[in-house]
Amino acid sequence: MDGRILIYFVESGVYLVLAVVAFALESWAFFDCLRHKANAFEAVSKRTKTFWLALTGGAFLVGLFSLLSQLGGGGGASSLGIFGLAAVTAASVYLADVRPAVKDAGRGRGRNMGPYGPW
Repeated sequence: MDGRILIYFVESGVYLVLAVVAFALESWAFFDCLRHKANAFEAVSKRTKTFWLALTGGAFLVGLFSLLSQLGGGGGASSLGIFGLAAVTAASVYLADVRPAVKDAGRGRGRNMGPYGPW
């Protein structure tokens, strides 16, 4: 087996794994954004649900396109270009910053909850 063929298969496998991981992250962000109520986003001052749905939905579509181009066999590194990086960044910002705040707001603390627990 020629060395270039082996390198091509390894490189294609690495890009496929990266595309699958990126798509999983973007899917998680999009579907998590769908399940939260709109007033929870505004209660924690994290823009609006429409804004985050558009951002994570766009990331989801870019990730889907990237994954399909990798599975189709024509991609290489070009399918993880600047749009792929922007999509992963948007999904990561949602999951790291917005999701915890919205999740806490959606839980709804009772009247006898202090900052460190119930009193």
